[in-house]
Amino acid sequence: MQILTPHVYWAQRHSEIFLRVDLSDAKDLDISVQENNTLQFKAQGHGAKGDNEYQFSLEFREPVRTEINHKSTQRQVDIKIRKQEERWWDRLTLQEKKPLFLAPDFDRWLDESDAEMELQAKEEEKINKISVESRVRKDPYLGLKRGYLFMYNLVQFLGFSWIFVNMTVRLFILGQDSFYDTFHTTADMMYFCQMMAVLEVINPLLGLVKTGFFPAMIQVAGRNVILFVIFGSLEEMQNKPVVFFVFYLWSTIEIFRYPFYMLACISTEWKLLTWLRYSLWIPLYPLGVLAEAVAVIQSLAIFDETRLFSVPLPALLGGSLSFSYTLQIYLVLMFLGLFINFRHLYKQRRRRFRSRKRKVQ
Repeated sequence: MQILTPHVYWAQRHSEIFLRVDLSDAKDLDISVQENNTLQFKAQGHGAKGDNEYQFSLEFREPVRTEINHKSTQRQVDIKIRKQEERWWDRLTLQEKKPLFLAPDFDRWLDESDAEMELQAKEEEKINKISVESRVRKDPYLGLKRGYLFMYNLVQFLGFSWIFVNMTVRLFILGQDSFYDTFHTTADMMYFCQMMAVLEVINPLLGLVKTGFFPAMIQVAGRNVILFVIFGSLEEMQNKPVVFFVFYLWSTIEIFRYPFYMLACISTEWKLLTWLRYSLWIPLYPLGVLAEAVAVIQSLAIFDETRLFSVPLPALLGGSLSFSYTLQIYLVLMFLGLFINFRHLYKQRRRRFRSRKRKVQ
């Protein structure tokens, strides 16, 4: 008699294994872990071959505990098994070749780094449950730190809002003509905001915020190269339309990012603002980097012609080394930084919305 096997989907965390058996209206369940570290499953239900008895066995990659938690619903059987050791497995079964009936459960699937982030998020939730009073006693300067961060984000929000409103009004009044004098009308405020942004690199080093130092440094340094070196030092670049697009994309991102952080300082959240902060950057951030790359490419010929920032070479070699070669290397690093920052921000977004989903549940 042929043994019928149901479709089985699996996922893991550092301490647990999750199995989802595609068997509806299951009854007469017989599930156990044998001494040879093998899961035995047998049940009557409706599967791929209709109403029949289905069974399968899985010999796990590493030891598991014999206690099994399972739940049967009208659609499936959910099984949860704890590992003996809390560690990540490179595969589920002892045998390298995966059984044909076994597949990843993509609804619950996480890679190792994502699982570590989930653990970290759970730890952060535990920390957040500590009362405000106890945290104040442990850190007497907490109020001062929050006040500083609130004021910093408020000032940056007002600065970028001024730039955004100024550029929007001029665009409606002057149309495309506003592209050519963007730098002369907004550069002073952009200089101020971007010099202030250097504090975003210092704050993580001082432990004032939990964001990473490296992603902040990439963004701030990249923008300041564009602003001070490309636009600020080349008058020929200041009247180009690309300035408008770079400044407009920067300010659009920041008018949602800074108020989000500002409200976080007073433990307040607006769901719409949170969604905008973690969603708008997905199209805007790559577009901003693309606009910056266009600005760099347009400046190469100007640096070659003016020899500005060129490096003198020995007399034997003659001439000088144009700064444009440095910018070509920077152009490559810019897209590498885009990948690093995009990955960092995407993980932040996924962790934020997973945390909210758990709270709702």
